[in-house]
Amino acid sequence: MSDDLEYDVDFRESPEEYEIGRGEQGVFKMQPYKDELLPLWSIKSLEGAEEAAAGIYRKFEEYKRANEFPGMDLARKYLQMGWTRSLRYAKYPGGQKYEEDEDGNRVERDPQQWYDEEKFEIAQVYREYLDRVKEDETYQRRKREWQNRE
Repeated sequence: MSDDLEYDVDFRESPEEYEIGRGEQGVFKMQPYKDELLPLWSIKSLEGAEEAAAGIYRKFEEYKRANEFPGMDLARKYLQMGWTRSLRYAKYPGGQKYEEDEDGNRVERDPQQWYDEEKFEIAQVYREYLDRVKEDETYQRRKREWQNRE
């Protein structure tokens, strides 16, 4: 799938166009799911993240009941993004994994265990819901079916 198609396709109307992709790929491009999931997503505070992760999981369940695999998978990606982003902020000041050395080269910072305890707790909230999705039998079956399409 080319990048320009990602912006022009309604994946609810044309689910066959959806490709799982790697990691969090597509979370900001796949409509209408982006508009349904992104407003729920937050890592600003623990309370907000608990509401966000629960809301995204509820959307996952809605998509599952509607047999919308693209929505199910994108809900998983938003949970994964909550986990990975909050974990990055938990380990690195300002969430900045890289800095410039004295020569202006980009170098990876040493992680601090744990720089921001609240972000670490937020990561755990998202991870709990992410694990629930990944272990969901319907999700696993639909993902295998999706990957084995011709």
